[in-house]
Amino acid sequence: MAILVMIMRKMIKNKWLEFSLLLGLIISVGLVSSMPIYTNAILQRLLVKDLELLQENTLQYPGIFWTSTYITGELKPADAKQAIRDADDYMVHTAQPRFQLPINSYVIERATDKYNLVPADAGKIDGTVKRLADITALSDLEDHVRLIDGKFPAAEPVNGVVEVAVVDQALTNLKMVVGQEFEIEDEAAPQKFRFKIVGVIDRKSYDDVYWYNALSSYNSSLLVAFPWFEKYVSEEQQLMLRSSIWYTTVDYSQMKLDSIPRFIQTYQRTEDFLSSKFPNYSMKAPALQTLNGYYVKEEKLRTMLWSLNVPVMIMLAYYLFMVSNLITERQKTEIAVLRSRGASRLQIIMGYVVEGLLLGGIALIVGPMCGLYLTRMLGASNGFLEFVQRAALDVRLNREAYQYGMIAVFCSLAMTLLPVLFATRTSIVGHKQQMARQSKSSFWHKYFLDLILIGIALYGLKSFERRMADMQSLGLEASDLQMDPLLFLVPALFILGASFAMLRIYPWMIRGIYGAGRRLWPPSLYSTLLQVGRSTTQYQAIMVFLSVTLATGLFSASAARTINKNAGEKIMYGNGADIAMQIKWEDDAPPPGMDMEESDDADDQDAGATPVIPEPKKKIQYSEPPFLPLTQLPGVEHAAKVFTKPEAQFTVGKEKGTATMMGIDTDDFGNTAWLRDGLLDHYFNDYLNLLASNPQAVLISRTLADQFNVKVGDHLYAGWNGVESTMFNIYGIVDYWPSWNPNPKYADKSASSSGSAAGAKAKKVLAPMLIVGHLSYIQNNMALEPYDVWLKLKPDASSQQLYDALEEKKIPVTKLTDAKQELIKSKNDPFLLAINGVMTLGFIISIVISFCGFLLYWILSLMSRVLQLGILRAMGISFRQLIFMLIGEQLLTSGAAIAIGLLSGSLTSRLFVPMFQLSLQSSSQVPPFQVTFDPRDQLQLYIIVSVMLLMGLFILGTMLSRIKIHQAVKLGED
Repeated sequence: MAILVMIMRKMIKNKWLEFSLLLGLIISVGLVSSMPIYTNAILQRLLVKDLELLQENTLQYPGIFWTSTYITGELKPADAKQAIRDADDYMVHTAQPRFQLPINSYVIERATDKYNLVPADAGKIDGTVKRLADITALSDLEDHVRLIDGKFPAAEPVNGVVEVAVVDQALTNLKMVVGQEFEIEDEAAPQKFRFKIVGVIDRKSYDDVYWYNALSSYNSSLLVAFPWFEKYVSEEQQLMLRSSIWYTTVDYSQMKLDSIPRFIQTYQRTEDFLSSKFPNYSMKAPALQTLNGYYVKEEKLRTMLWSLNVPVMIMLAYYLFMVSNLITERQKTEIAVLRSRGASRLQIIMGYVVEGLLLGGIALIVGPMCGLYLTRMLGASNGFLEFVQRAALDVRLNREAYQYGMIAVFCSLAMTLLPVLFATRTSIVGHKQQMARQSKSSFWHKYFLDLILIGIALYGLKSFERRMADMQSLGLEASDLQMDPLLFLVPALFILGASFAMLRIYPWMIRGIYGAGRRLWPPSLYSTLLQVGRSTTQYQAIMVFLSVTLATGLFSASAARTINKNAGEKIMYGNGADIAMQIKWEDDAPPPGMDMEESDDADDQDAGATPVIPEPKKKIQYSEPPFLPLTQLPGVEHAAKVFTKPEAQFTVGKEKGTATMMGIDTDDFGNTAWLRDGLLDHYFNDYLNLLASNPQAVLISRTLADQFNVKVGDHLYAGWNGVESTMFNIYGIVDYWPSWNPNPKYADKSASSSGSAAGAKAKKVLAPMLIVGHLSYIQNNMALEPYDVWLKLKPDASSQQLYDALEEKKIPVTKLTDAKQELIKSKNDPFLLAINGVMTLGFIISIVISFCGFLLYWILSLMSRVLQLGILRAMGISFRQLIFMLIGEQLLTSGAAIAIGLLSGSLTSRLFVPMFQLSLQSSSQVPPFQVTFDPRDQLQLYIIVSVMLLMGLFILGTMLSRIKIHQAVKLGED
């Protein structure tokens, strides 16, 4: 108890330091605990969206859980009856509760064999018609159908006749009408039944999830009341039960991430149950494939979050170490005295452990709540430092968040105990010796840890460059090679190593400045240079801290801006313009299937008949729709015709090849198409002007020029199936062109082995090629075929306005791609959300932490130098000179640290931001990845740093003005 009281008194004495330490712990725990919260929240949103998309694409409700069995002679009738009972009970009382989801519908469908039906009154009904039908029953059918004619069947026979309903198609298929009666006349039927058609039914609602099959599937079925079927077929077995279906639909919109393992386990256990009861069974669950893929998505997202957060975590770890070191420095004398009085190292360390556990306990309570708030902020991010009002993420605290928080507490505790471990090794004599030797090398510099970290980071960079070279040369995706997640750790190591490495040079710079104006410096600056030059080790903690935090902030900003910009440029380049669409062209092509009919007729001819010479296929004539209305659509600034033929053949000399052929109107294309500056050797418009000088001129891709050894001035012939080749003159060579991807692709991608680049190199690599010519020349000399229409929108135009106009003017659009909508969709991608959110968070945390650490360090530094400053004042140094000394000290230390941070952050961004290509699809990353720096981010950093320095100087100046000379001097050890 006495130890606890002593610890509490010590904490109260250093309350501001302890509060700073607690702040760092809370932020660390909040950041780490936000990872599982965010992963679960974003995957939850993605889960529902993916299931909705599955429903749109397959037109099937994703919550379906469909099981069936087909009963054969392998089961004895008694065993089959018992198995059906067990299955009914299992589905209701075992399978459905395991889902733990609302049940939208549950249907049991039973059916018999198909039996031959004959009219009960052969005189009134045509008996020559072959009628084969099964007897089918569906549970709760009456609640989900409407009567077109007649009534619903009764549950019991009426005057010995079983009433049945049919669908409308069955009346046509079986040649029946309402009111007619039929009997089973089949050797396979153990019991003769008479059936009467009493009603015709249709679905009550076509969006009712009750229906798994279309009504047309019952066009050979007599639908009886379910109770009748259960009594006479399932129980008494008067007819042979052939199949039974159990059809459950769950409300997939209520699915949470913990529903995924339950759904998969229920499916597997139901499969085990059915396999134990029935020889023949089948199961369907459309959502199963989507749900199985979520474990991979979760792992990828979790890896990315860890990768993105590593620099921030290292920064927080260093902050905790620095604050703990400041606390320990203030208590080193006390620790040394305790050691000299017989206290063991373990006893002293345990005291700090208890202190750390108290702070860690508070952080563990508050931190996950902060993580919850941080996750909400991540969900609202629409870009770097951009927030929008989108649907809130479904965030909730879970056990995993507290587990992560506990790990963060223990890791943080280990960081805070490191200075204590070093301090307890020193006796009182050693402590006094260390105080007198402030100029010794730091631990990092002594053992060259800074150079080791830089070496590890550069090795990781080279490893990344080798992987990227393999992917880009072979057309691989990032998933085709096994990537080490630790590769993303290297930027943080480089920042830390670079900061310490630059501090190796720092003392020499100070000595150089001191020596350059030794005889010229005023006393205040002379004193400052001596103070900084003789105590470089003392200032290393704050300098490394400031440089690491600012470099981390700049790296986060650059990485986020780069990824966002490249994602947007990838969409714009792939689309070619703001809008790319295809319009329906009228033509004289025969209807689909006509060619097949003609070939069938030819095959049916007698072998000995006179052979008929087939007529050559007629060239399809197209009618070009009017183009002018498209240029007059609201919001359209420019429009262009773009003809593209993907499989055009060309001939160069004696060599032949296949390329994409593009026909354009140079003026319209230049005003409409999008291309990033710097991708071509000359300006984009220069190539268009060159092309416009001659109708026969073409531009070719670099891949074509290199592979076929052609150059500017050569000519080639190009055409396609059904079109004669035409001669073109090569006027220019381009590396990139709007919408064209120059990256190679595998000849057989499906056969490629993931993770084996060596095996990939042995495969044939296809280099895409391009020929760009005049649309008018191609149409006049080759063929008039449908082209795409590209639109450039005005800056303030909305996509919806354009869509409404297209619909209003009844323009027959067959395909439309909107780059703006694709960009919005990409911003909602969970990985891009994670990048933007985490990078924004890292930037904000780095600024907050650097501000807190800066003020804390300098306030404590000033408090420890009260005696020295008091003596200087007593010697005649004015208050103004002292302020100039502080300003000089700030510029030489904090200013230098800020410069180092900005330099190392910029260098790290240029070297390591391209590594985030591993999170994207490399073969489709066109234009090439380009590191981006937004001047606004650097301006924000400069403003924040300036405010931080000014506030620090103001606070230090205020404290300095309150120092009483006589109080400082009488403290006097010196």
